[in-house]
Amino acid sequence: MPRPNPAQLLYGSATVICSTLAMLLLSQARSVAWTAVIAVTALALGLLVALTAPSAHAKLRRRAAVGRMTTPSPAQPARHVRPDTVTGPHATAASAAPAASAAPAAMGARR
Repeated sequence: MPRPNPAQLLYGSATVICSTLAMLLLSQARSVAWTAVIAVTALALGLLVALTAPSAHAKLRRRAAVGRMTTPSPAQPARHVRPDTVTGPHATAASAAPAASAAPAAMGARR
């Protein structure tokens, strides 16, 4: 069985502490039996979180590896088109107004 890495230890410990405090505060347990049940439940939850933490990271690594495999090769470079590129003349209501056409001319004169 492999040893847990520091992230697993941190996630599991934080889960145990937070879940124990939350359950004790919410249940207002006063007997030893209920406190023991809460402690065992928190330990089980912490163990579950610590064991499932690496599988989530492994899935992300697999997705990243698949994403790298689907990128285009250098023989076929990807076409990058700027989304704000104007491909042709566009008529708008603002360009038809005389005040709107005077403002760019005045701005160009200051340069």
